[in-house]
Amino acid sequence: MLGEAASTRPAVHGGRAPDAVRWPPAQRKRLVLSWVSGMNVITGKAWVFGDEINTDVMAPGLYFKSSMEEMARHCLEAVDPGFAASVAPGDIVVAGHNFGVGSAREQAALAFRHLKVGAILAESFGRIFYRNALNFGVPALFFPQSADIGAGDLLAVDPVTGSIENRNSGQRYTVDGIPEHLMQMIQAGGLMPWLKQRLATEGAP
Repeated sequence: MLGEAASTRPAVHGGRAPDAVRWPPAQRKRLVLSWVSGMNVITGKAWVFGDEINTDVMAPGLYFKSSMEEMARHCLEAVDPGFAASVAPGDIVVAGHNFGVGSAREQAALAFRHLKVGAILAESFGRIFYRNALNFGVPALFFPQSADIGAGDLLAVDPVTGSIENRNSGQRYTVDGIPEHLMQMIQAGGLMPWLKQRLATEGAP
């Protein structure tokens, strides 16, 4: 089941991010090296939303029989009609409490991936949406200071170290980063691409 790979977080409404598994030193070193030289920093404009943004407005049911491309065009249009047309690759969604509450529809997370959103920062997430975001390759971090961010602020986010910088205000924050084993999966494009890569590597002579 797709929702199981990123299910290590026990709580929905805040707290610490999932704990990393204990990788052998050599493998851990390879994972860390894959994020050096600034490759881990996601830089983009902030799109700011409030509390209780539900999956129904991320993936409207009216478009369930349409393609994912069409579905993504209507992501969050009930809240911000210009979002899907204007969001640029690498831009960062910032939200309040319980972002992604509601139904378990995977299309909600897929819409952000299709739009190439760089990361999602929220005070808390709907549990299933949080798992789906990671499983579909969208970095999601718990960010208690989301109210500090203004729409259009330029943010730089390091999802591994949990470092967040607002380059407009100069304010810096540190939150719980994404564990390396989950970041490896996200870097591969999500759970299924990561599994395919892993199976191909294990099956190679």
